[in-house]
Amino acid sequence: MLLLIGAWWLWPADAPAAATRRGTPQAGAVAGATDWTAIGLAYLRERDAGSAIVTPSDLPATANKSPTIFRGNPLSNGHDGGPSPVGLVPVWSYIDPEDDIALYLSSVAVHWPWVYATSATLVPPNSSGSVLCLDARTGARRWLNYEAASPSGGEAATFKGFFSSPAITADGKSLVVGQGLHQDRNSILLCFDTATGALRWQVPTTLHVESSPAIEGDIVVVGAGAVEIGDDHKPAPGDDPGFVMGVRISDGKLLWKVAVNDPESSPAIADGIAYIGSGVNGNEVVAIRIADYDAEADKARLPRVAWRTKTPYPAISAVTVAGDLVLIGTGRGDFAYADPNPAGVVLALDKATGALRWQADMPDAVLGPVAVQGTRAIVPVRNGEVVAIDLNAKGDVLWRQRITDTAPILAGAAFTGTHVYAVSSDGTLAVLDAADGKVIERHPINRPGKPGELSFSISAPVISNGLVIVGSETGGIQAFGAKAAVAGGRQ
Repeated sequence: MLLLIGAWWLWPADAPAAATRRGTPQAGAVAGATDWTAIGLAYLRERDAGSAIVTPSDLPATANKSPTIFRGNPLSNGHDGGPSPVGLVPVWSYIDPEDDIALYLSSVAVHWPWVYATSATLVPPNSSGSVLCLDARTGARRWLNYEAASPSGGEAATFKGFFSSPAITADGKSLVVGQGLHQDRNSILLCFDTATGALRWQVPTTLHVESSPAIEGDIVVVGAGAVEIGDDHKPAPGDDPGFVMGVRISDGKLLWKVAVNDPESSPAIADGIAYIGSGVNGNEVVAIRIADYDAEADKARLPRVAWRTKTPYPAISAVTVAGDLVLIGTGRGDFAYADPNPAGVVLALDKATGALRWQADMPDAVLGPVAVQGTRAIVPVRNGEVVAIDLNAKGDVLWRQRITDTAPILAGAAFTGTHVYAVSSDGTLAVLDAADGKVIERHPINRPGKPGELSFSISAPVISNGLVIVGSETGGIQAFGAKAAVAGGRQ
């Protein structure tokens, strides 16, 4: 759950409003007002005789064989199977030259060679946003879209801010993403043509869609979360408390809806079943059959909801599916506020029945997804710790590590098996040794001279073709690569 209303009290009074932008999707724009990354790379190449920067052009492309969802796959590890880079140096960065106060809160989706991202610009009491496509090799912008045509034929409407991360179909042709931040009503599920950025279809809701969509075949599943008011964080009387919906991607038809309180968790789909968490006033994990039933007999034989399991705290984290386990983090507190009595727990549920297999207690809320490689899982904890647990030992802690002294960790980590890439809310990207949790290196991701005043660096990094790609609060979207020694030529 993202409570941006409270955070806006911290927004500088003299912050400029976002530019009012109208027209068709923009293409071919430069990758930022100042290409300081290219300058830095040239300096590094001249400085370090006998060394070279490993850039995407030096690496084989990873085949795109399945949909690209939030955190890359149902294991939520944010890794495409390519190299695990260390000794990071900047490769490129992107800051919107027309909106340099845009926040990149969501994770990017990489469908090689393209990077898809969303933004949010806060201009209280409203927000605006954009959907964009960058070249993963250079950071150059392919297209940008910031408005949708009115369903009634009126003037196009600028998008609301985005917290949802984009999902890409297996063929790479369609992008689906939710719209709206936590205070927003009447937000929309959107589908775009990935080649041009043109809007294909939209499914309106009365709520907001902070959940990141999951795709299987021609169906996309996403949650629409409640608009909560007051100290008890309950919806206004008569407001919808939330639902999960399944939509056909090919034509945008709404296939089904299931009532779920505040499903701002991002779902994972495995074998035709979507698993999603229920947040404030819900406290459960729900398993939903996603099929588009044609016959009444199918509906009677296969109820839409396969199981529901209660959780001790709100289940805001995205779901991870690892083998026969459904893993989800829960806890008190949210992305904007710590709870005065912090607590959290990672739950491991039986995928088929929802029965609790085991749980691992944490010192604070787990808001980002649990990342899995093999039998090891990486847990981001709001108190600022990254915790490694053993799935074979019912969640026993293997190590725990802080990446800064005090900053919370609100985003999920990327996990390659050998390294962990984690981001703290103050804008520090850390690379950890997955064996013992030792911090190998740290890098700032906010803009030099412009630290993140809101502590909203909550974009989880993605590792693709040897690049670490991550959004930030003030530094736009950045890509880092490994600086490797040369032995007889470029590696």
